[in-house]
Amino acid sequence: MPGPRDQLVRLRIALTVFFALDGFVFAGWVVRVPAIKEQTGASASALGLALLGVSAGAVVTMTLTGRLCRRYGSHPVTVVCAVLLCLSVALPPLTHSAPALGAVLLVFGSAYGGINVAFNSAAVDLVAVLRRPIMPSFHAAFSLGGMVGAGLGALVAGSLSPLWHLLGLTGVGLLVTLAAGRVLLRCEPLVPPDRSPRGDQAPRGKPDARTRRLVVTFGLIALCSSYGEGAMADWGALHLEQDLAASPGLAAVGYSCFALAMTVGRLTGTTLLERLGRTPTVVAGGAVAAAGMLLGSLAPSAWAVLFGFAVTGLGLANIFPVMVERAGALGGPGGVATASTLGYGGMLLGPPAIGFMADWFSLPAALTTVAVLAAVAALVSLTTRRAAAG
Repeated sequence: MPGPRDQLVRLRIALTVFFALDGFVFAGWVVRVPAIKEQTGASASALGLALLGVSAGAVVTMTLTGRLCRRYGSHPVTVVCAVLLCLSVALPPLTHSAPALGAVLLVFGSAYGGINVAFNSAAVDLVAVLRRPIMPSFHAAFSLGGMVGAGLGALVAGSLSPLWHLLGLTGVGLLVTLAAGRVLLRCEPLVPPDRSPRGDQAPRGKPDARTRRLVVTFGLIALCSSYGEGAMADWGALHLEQDLAASPGLAAVGYSCFALAMTVGRLTGTTLLERLGRTPTVVAGGAVAAAGMLLGSLAPSAWAVLFGFAVTGLGLANIFPVMVERAGALGGPGGVATASTLGYGGMLLGPPAIGFMADWFSLPAALTTVAVLAAVAALVSLTTRRAAAG
C-alpha cells in the first residue's frame, strides 16, 4: 500500500495531467474556429457573439463550482468537469448556425470554467500540504498542453474535418480522464492545517470581510495579468503585420514567442518563488512585463517587438498562478472561484478593450495598456505585501 508521500506524488502527477488536458482540449478547439465559422456561415460579428458563450459559461459556472467543491470535494468535481469538457468539445462541428454554436459553446465554457476552479482548488490544497510553491508547474502543464494541442491541430487541419478532429480530441480526452481520474479519485482529499475537512477557510465559518477584500484584491491582480494574455493572443500578430509590415509568417511567431516564454517562466516558477518569495516574484514579474510590453508596443523594429513579447511572457508567467494560490489559501475553493472569475474576466476584457482603443487612438497605443496593468499588478501586490508575503 503506498505511503503518504507516494500518495502526494500520485496526486501531483494526476493534477498535472488534468491541467495539460485542459490546455490541450481548449487549444484544439481554438485552432478550428475558422473552419467552424465557414461551416456555420456566421459573419464576423455573429461569430464574436457566439464565442462569448465560452466566456459567459465559464464565468457563470466558476462561482457555482466553488460551492460544489466545498460540498463534494475538488477531486470528483475535477473528474466530472473533465468528462463534460471532453464531450462538449465535439459539439461545435454539429452546429450550422451562429445561435446554435453559441448555445453549445455555453456548455463547453461551463465545463472549462468548472474544471479550472476544481483542479486549481485541489492544487492549492496540495501546495499547502507540501509547503512548496509548486503552483506555477501546474500552469506550465496547461501551457504545454495548449502548445501541443495547437500544434497537432495545425498538422491535421488540412486532412481532417473539424468533426473528426474534435471527435478525436473527445476520445483521447476521455481515455486520459479515465486513467488520471482513477488515480485522482483514489487519493484522499487533502486538508491543510488551517482548513476544515469540507474546505472552508477555517472551522469558525465564513471568511471575514478583510479576507474577502484580500481575495478580491488577488483576483484583480490576476485580472491585470490575464488582460495581457488575452490582448497578446488576439492582437500581437496584427500589430506586427499591420504596424511594422512584417510577413504573415513572422507575425505568427509573435504569439509563439510570448507563449513559449510564459511556459519557460512557469517551469522555473517554483525555483524563483522559493528563492524570492511570492510578493517579490509578482512585483518583479509585473515590472519586467511592463518594460517588455512597452518595447513590444512601441519599438520600430519587428525583431525588437518579438523580444519585447518574449520578455512580457516571462514577466506575466507566474502572476496568475500565484494569485490563485494565495486566494485559495485564504478562502478555500470559494477564494479560488472568486480569483478565477476575476482573472479569466481579464481575458474577456482585454481583446475588446484593445480593439476600442485601437479605433480611438492606434493599436500600438492601445497595447501599452498591457504594460500599464502589469505595472498596476506590481504596485498593488507591493501594497498588500504583508498579507501576501510568502
